[in-house]
Amino acid sequence: MTDTVDTTNNAEEAPERPTAESGVIEVDAVEADAIDSELDSTARRAGSTDARRPSTNHVVVARTDVEWLGRYLLGTWADVRLAARDLTAKPEMQRIEGLSLDEHRQRVFGQLTLLVQNGQVHRAFPKSVGGEDDHGGNIAGFEELVTADPSLQIKSGVQWGLFGAAVLHLGTQYHHETFLPGIMSLDVPGAFAMTETGHGSDVAAIGTTATYDEQTQEFVIHTPFRGAWKDYLGNAAVHGTAAVLFAQLITQNVNHGVHAFYVPLRDPATKAFLPGIGGEDDGLKGGLNGIDNGRLHFDQVRIPRANLLNRYGDVAEDGTYSSPIESPGRRFFTMLGTLVQGRVSLDGASVAAAKIALTIAITYGNERRQFTAGSDTDEEVLLDYQLHQKRLIPKLATTYAASFAHEQLLTKFDQVFSGAADTDDDRQDLETLAAALKPLSTWHALETLQEAREATGGAGFLAENRLVGLRADLDIYATFEGDNHVLLQLVAKRLLSDYSRRFAKADFGVLARYVVEQAADRAVHGSGLRSLSQRVADFGSTARSVGQLRDASAQRQLLTDRVETMVAEVAAALRPASKLSKKAAADLFNLHQSQIIEAARAHAELLQWEAFTEAVDGPTGLASGMDDGTRVVLTWLRDLFGLGLVEKHLAWYLMNGRLSPKRAQAVGLYTERLSARIRPHAQDLVRAFGYGPEHVRAAIATGAEKARQAEARDYYRAQRAAGTLPAPEKKPGRTR
Repeated sequence: MTDTVDTTNNAEEAPERPTAESGVIEVDAVEADAIDSELDSTARRAGSTDARRPSTNHVVVARTDVEWLGRYLLGTWADVRLAARDLTAKPEMQRIEGLSLDEHRQRVFGQLTLLVQNGQVHRAFPKSVGGEDDHGGNIAGFEELVTADPSLQIKSGVQWGLFGAAVLHLGTQYHHETFLPGIMSLDVPGAFAMTETGHGSDVAAIGTTATYDEQTQEFVIHTPFRGAWKDYLGNAAVHGTAAVLFAQLITQNVNHGVHAFYVPLRDPATKAFLPGIGGEDDGLKGGLNGIDNGRLHFDQVRIPRANLLNRYGDVAEDGTYSSPIESPGRRFFTMLGTLVQGRVSLDGASVAAAKIALTIAITYGNERRQFTAGSDTDEEVLLDYQLHQKRLIPKLATTYAASFAHEQLLTKFDQVFSGAADTDDDRQDLETLAAALKPLSTWHALETLQEAREATGGAGFLAENRLVGLRADLDIYATFEGDNHVLLQLVAKRLLSDYSRRFAKADFGVLARYVVEQAADRAVHGSGLRSLSQRVADFGSTARSVGQLRDASAQRQLLTDRVETMVAEVAAALRPASKLSKKAAADLFNLHQSQIIEAARAHAELLQWEAFTEAVDGPTGLASGMDDGTRVVLTWLRDLFGLGLVEKHLAWYLMNGRLSPKRAQAVGLYTERLSARIRPHAQDLVRAFGYGPEHVRAAIATGAEKARQAEARDYYRAQRAAGTLPAPEKKPGRTR
């Protein structure tokens, strides 16, 4: 029975294997053949030994079932996503390039009214006020708005995901009944006034105060210095008539920390600021200019006591403070934790933007021809060049990983906010997961948009092809809802906290033995005697090296080991901090900050790899009817992502003895061959994202380039056939 694998089912064939005659040294060709043999065995595995799959070795055609995969990628809230895409496909919802600042702002505000009419933005609100109590579906639909105009997505997020959600999650029944109807209907456009000019990510240190006056039973809102002005706030410059404002709550001369207040800003009729309130327009920005960002300041502005959003902290008429959460620190993080949906939605929106970018770049790369490398007459398709594959296909693999990881994050979010799984541990896990994934996806979106722009040349720089506009708009996502590095620092602290609990009661002897074991482990790894159970025989065989690396358990071991080792090393370095002064402990932490961030990033990368692996091999994928051919392609894509991470951090694996030099060399060869194997399926893999021309809206992704190339080839073919093609100056064999 044959077990050969056909991987060239697309219109564009895979590139030829390199040969010595083509200028590639012979040993590389031999090693490439060995790697191709291992890739073939990956396909054979898809139809072999697993009890849940056919038990015989049969022919597996590596192919992508676009329709099935497209449904799978839509995830749990598929119907909501499809409805949102129907909405964003309408021209009236989409961005028009070249609008002035004022025109863009007014267009986006008008689009908010269309969202109200559609009703989808009300999903997360309680049924008692006309919502659906559907938290996961709300985020799923919201993320899709990025395809229409990121300004529309973020402005709607300010209105309903921040301003409205703060009232929902931090307020009580009175606030829901009093304020939510106007917020939901857009009768009350609002701002989310947390960030200050002098304090962004460090919310606990904001300078705005809300001092309780027992005589009048009012809070007095005040910004005592310029750095305390609320800044960068959407809806603050023009449209907002109210805000949820965060300030230090002071009563009876005691500061109880940051709390949220509902504060009117402007007269709804005249749009003029109310007494004591002033502001400025942030003006033109690097992107998202459909949003009227501005800054606000307050001079002894009085609001009723009832305007304190008092779910987690309240002030009685006589000024007595009370809270269901005794610890000020825990109370603060609980309040901020209720607003985690911003990070969740930015994670998903960034993945969607990366999908759009790759749809554009890969479609164009499949049609655009340049240079006659292997033919005297026909130019080569860009995506057939190895370098072009290496630029785009690993980005495609990462986008799939980020997409599967986001689905897990969104599911966790819905479980917590629906109450299905809402313990303290669940909320901490959600916050950590969001803080881990949001940095990776937002950075990845920016990198992918830039790579796609460069891979499409001058055409990619035209505004009509969207890449530069999306890149500009998504730039701020890296610092929205928490600077990415600060978020990773939060993740690292959680990792260190979990690690320290393992040794909370350990005496010096236990820790000393652990350190010795770690040192011994590094020494053995460093000798090259055992790295992933390597044998001496491995060193002479690329095929054997690859055979280990393509195994999911080996990839998991490599990625997990890096995280655990980095966390252990940082924990050991920081252990003396408990006996140091506050200043010395801070200095010690600062000395290792880069290591801390890198450990958290490694952890986030592992989470993405695990999500990808579960999507391909887990019970969900099997139950959904994934065919063997699609599994082969997705397994290659998963391996490319996982080994791409190993390749990215290869210096660490070599320096720490986790890989032998021979196996390290195999990593790079394997990722190159994987990219070549995936190349014939690249178009199908971006088609599975499910974005049509009405969502992509890039001229170079419409087939126009393919038509131009065909016209040019037909022209020269006709001239050659008629004998009218001018002869080249330099003929074959002629010398000057």
